[in-house]
Amino acid sequence: MRLRLLLAAALLAVPSGAAAETRVVEPGPGALAAAVAGANSGDVLILMPGLHEGPVSIDLPLTLEGHDGAILEGNGTGSVVSVSGDGAVIRNLTIRGSGNDGAEIDSGVKLERTATNALVENNRLTGNLHGITVHGARDSIVRGNQIEGRRDRRVNDRGNGIYVWNAPGTLVEANDVIWGRDGIFANASKDNTFRKNTFRDLRFAVHYMYTNNSQVIGNISLGNTLGFALMFSNRIEVRDNLSLGDRTHGIMLNYANNAQVTGNLVRGGTHEKCTFIYNAHKNRIEGNRFEGCEIGIHFTAGSERNQITGNAFVGNRHQVKYVGTRHMEWSAEGRGNFWSDHPAFDLDGDGIADGAFRPNDLMDHILWSQPSAKLLLGSPAVQLVRWSQSAFPATLPGGVLDSAPLMVAPEIGVPGDIATLEADAVARAEDIEEMSHADLLSGH
Repeated sequence: MRLRLLLAAALLAVPSGAAAETRVVEPGPGALAAAVAGANSGDVLILMPGLHEGPVSIDLPLTLEGHDGAILEGNGTGSVVSVSGDGAVIRNLTIRGSGNDGAEIDSGVKLERTATNALVENNRLTGNLHGITVHGARDSIVRGNQIEGRRDRRVNDRGNGIYVWNAPGTLVEANDVIWGRDGIFANASKDNTFRKNTFRDLRFAVHYMYTNNSQVIGNISLGNTLGFALMFSNRIEVRDNLSLGDRTHGIMLNYANNAQVTGNLVRGGTHEKCTFIYNAHKNRIEGNRFEGCEIGIHFTAGSERNQITGNAFVGNRHQVKYVGTRHMEWSAEGRGNFWSDHPAFDLDGDGIADGAFRPNDLMDHILWSQPSAKLLLGSPAVQLVRWSQSAFPATLPGGVLDSAPLMVAPEIGVPGDIATLEADAVARAEDIEEMSHADLLSGH
């Protein structure tokens, strides 16, 4: 019954008047290669359950669609499926067995420059060097795939779940990526949309390099080294993403300019920094929640003309680390941020605290530049310096000032199933940290 429905749907998808056929391909030596060689534009090849031999190259509009249990396996050389024709569809297959050549970008599915308007959806890709590579192809869709990367190499020597290079108009949506190097690595591209993907146990969830006019929306990063690394990119929208239990940074803006960073939740447990802003200019960072990190925002390297407003800084050991002497106003249009350590009053009930808030003082600057000064933290001299600054604000150094702190923190919910995965990720990270500490003490 399912096969008849599958065939009927495939026939309906063929344009009216096209001389296309739908063919069933049984597993067996050379069967798939022969079917592809004999196919015409618009043909649909239904791969039946079992093992189909790859690699296979597609240079025309052709659909490869797997019936339940269809496996397409490469021979350990090159990419398993290479697409160079327009309008190809790769769907419902288990794809495995690529080569290991990083220079050639061996992948489970590789879309070459001429493979415009391709659709790669609902596949399971396992054990390939790269999962899916969009290498110069325009207007491709990569949707609903499960990608399991390699674990038998050092992290930096593994491939990416999805690699997008110079591929304008690419949509990457609702994929689940685990292991490997980066979940999505986008380089020298533009006009891309990455949304509603889930990334686990990777180096970076999303890694942007020279990728402009693009969107990162509604993605989930769980237990990765770094969540969203946005570097050397211009005019990007980073909205409604979750970084949960990532180990170093949740969001990093490094030479990223004119970005809109809104509605994101970075929740620690193991995070060193919820957010790191390095030489990034003219960005609007609004309505985010940075919670439970060693540092809420580390802000450095001359970043200028950023608007930071409407965010919540909750339970971070250091809410802000700003290394510099300039005065930075972190409010916009009479609206600042919520600070969990600000003992605020709101006598007029307008939602804005009656007093301004400075997250750092002179002693913070001294401790950042002279870590050995921590030995003096309990001394009367340090307490006197801090009292003097509170009593005489004119003695305060440059730094962050929020003139209109919020009384209520924005809330960003986490679905129950994702919260369970977050707890697992944090527990595993803590175990790794404990083992590393034990090895250090034992001299191993």
